[in-house]
Amino acid sequence: MAIERILKDDASEEKGERARMASFVGAMAIADLVKTTLGPKGMDKILQSTGRGQSVTVTNDGATILKSLHIDNPAAKVLVDISKVQDDEVGDGTTSVVVLAGELLREAEKLVASKIHPMTIIAGFRMAAECAREALLKRVVDNKTNEEKFKMDLMKIAKTTLSSKILSQDKEHFAKLAVDAVLRLKGSTNLESIQIIKKPGGSLKDSFLDEGFILDKKIGIGQPKRIENANILVANTAMDTDKVKIYGARVRVDSMAKVADIEAAEKQKMREKVDKILAHGINCFVNRQLIYNFPEELFANAGVLAIEHADFDGIERLALVTGGEIASTFDNPESVKLGHCKLIEEIMIGEDKLIKFSGVEMGQACTVVLRGASHHVLDEAERSLHDALCVLSQTVNDSRVLFGGGWPEMVMAKAVDELARTTPGKRSHAIEAFSKALVAIPTTIADNAGLDSAELVARLRAEHNKEESNAGIDVISGSVSSMESQLLNSLHFLARP
Repeated sequence: MAIERILKDDASEEKGERARMASFVGAMAIADLVKTTLGPKGMDKILQSTGRGQSVTVTNDGATILKSLHIDNPAAKVLVDISKVQDDEVGDGTTSVVVLAGELLREAEKLVASKIHPMTIIAGFRMAAECAREALLKRVVDNKTNEEKFKMDLMKIAKTTLSSKILSQDKEHFAKLAVDAVLRLKGSTNLESIQIIKKPGGSLKDSFLDEGFILDKKIGIGQPKRIENANILVANTAMDTDKVKIYGARVRVDSMAKVADIEAAEKQKMREKVDKILAHGINCFVNRQLIYNFPEELFANAGVLAIEHADFDGIERLALVTGGEIASTFDNPESVKLGHCKLIEEIMIGEDKLIKFSGVEMGQACTVVLRGASHHVLDEAERSLHDALCVLSQTVNDSRVLFGGGWPEMVMAKAVDELARTTPGKRSHAIEAFSKALVAIPTTIADNAGLDSAELVARLRAEHNKEESNAGIDVISGSVSSMESQLLNSLHFLARP
């Protein structure tokens, strides 16, 4: 009886076979959910939120889809976490990693049903994973030493990443844009200095890369519209204290003259604060909070550009790229770090006025302005571009590259099959199952394109039995072709004037 009382009243317990089955089913359901979005011909999903407003997201980004799900199953949650980590570390390949993990579990379920112990399966999977990694490392290409070839590699990677996204129609344009932005980072993987601004209107092709930083705010009335050699004070402080702000306080006066005295005192307090700010020797003041009319007027009289209500992401990034720090108190001007840039001016994008900071301290800073027909298109374009930027910044650090189109999976599957044939005992079944799971990636890519996957994968396997084969699935022509010649074709396209 005492044993039964260990668990709470509403707790449930699952053991052995049932618990294992629930894990398999949950994880495979998640993999099947995102499977249809894999590859250049993968489909988008429409996600509707259950919260207020019922916002709608249209995406084929694995991590975004899985982040939006409400899941109870613990094994499924592990798969969602895998995709999140992949998104944080690499930025792309979120769908592939979930599909592969789901297929490994699908194969493992068959082995467990054949009475093979989970520890034996794990041992086999570990051997197979090591073998697959070794097979890939033997076939990598590294062009880091040749700048021209390396830039071409980056272009190809960007185009491959974008080919399964909403930007695939204009992938040439966006690949160039992403490569230019990442090369400005000079080897850093911190994408903070690449800002993305979304402005509805125009077509995706109208998107462009602008060096420097663009703040999505208007310049106030009576303020200077252009400032050269700017000293910028970035602040997060209340500039609306020309109103009595003591909550719950009552002020009793016996004449209107006393009210005027209180207002005069408030104004004097504000004037002193503005004088302290001006003592920093600045000509641009950017504030996170509101700036009321009176201080705005004082700044305008002093020839200082005052920008209010800058969003927090924008202000943090502005401080980063101009080399300043966000200040809240102004008593010690010598301890405040100001930001600097060569030019501040107002620009127009579509219907909107924005403020552009050119020649910023952090030379690698740049802004990508995305244009598009609607907010849904822009949100998905931002996710696609973010994936490309992440992958490119990682490639600049580790410049080893491989072909795509199901080629690496077939190379690994071939090596793992050979290992299975030479491994004695039950582990060989697990190694063979690992090989089958790898082949699921090219199979899914073909299925999503409406092609005969069984036929294509069989032809692909036959091609890979030849020495040093570069064969992969070309979903555009619906056949098996050399991935190397595909890249050369795209190079030929790049080389045209």
